[in-house]
Amino acid sequence: MDIKLNMDPKISAVQGRLAGVKRIIAISGFKGGVGKSSAACVMALLLAEHGKKTGLMDLDFNGACDDIILGLGAQFPQEIEGLEPPLINGVKFMTPAFFAQNKAVNLRGEEITAAILELLAVTRWQQLDYLILDMPPGFGDAALDIIRFIPRCETLLVRAPSALSQNILAKTEAALLDFGVKILGELQNMSLDAIRYDEGLEAAYGKPQELLKTQFAADLEREMKKLGL
Repeated sequence: MDIKLNMDPKISAVQGRLAGVKRIIAISGFKGGVGKSSAACVMALLLAEHGKKTGLMDLDFNGACDDIILGLGAQFPQEIEGLEPPLINGVKFMTPAFFAQNKAVNLRGEEITAAILELLAVTRWQQLDYLILDMPPGFGDAALDIIRFIPRCETLLVRAPSALSQNILAKTEAALLDFGVKILGELQNMSLDAIRYDEGLEAAYGKPQELLKTQFAADLEREMKKLGL
């Protein structure tokens, strides 16, 4: 299925900003509460821990939370021919939370499209091995915009071990394949034999080094190796 792009010059600017990024992996759950943001943040930390040049971008404009998981503090992007993401534990990090002033973001429809495009167009990633995208929930305009603007991204699907999560993910995976999106694989969170439920995970939020010591991180690292990451 072809996706038509408009002629907004920011679209070509996005391609320029991402030219030095080897792989772009979109972490998608399409249902709330499956652990998508935790997986995105800890995956980025693990890649950086293993010496990979890694970036993380939170693209959930209505509910960005990666800054809380990573413990952002008072850091803010530097303006150098665009926005230079700050480093958190070796990960270049960009989030709408930088500009939200700790308030809910009241955007809808074309406003979200414009905001996503603007953030992608001004962020200077430079040379990266991996850019991890924490995708917005659902399969609406925001997710479709990212597929349009970054057609080479691979998608890693996150689900919980429930019939509801499995059903929604199966339908979404079929839709992504219709759009020609590459599916990297699937992470089953809070399961008995993949990424187990970790009671200590939430206590480690805000402390990147502690996140890396969690059972969640160990299980995720094992699953990443299966995917060749």
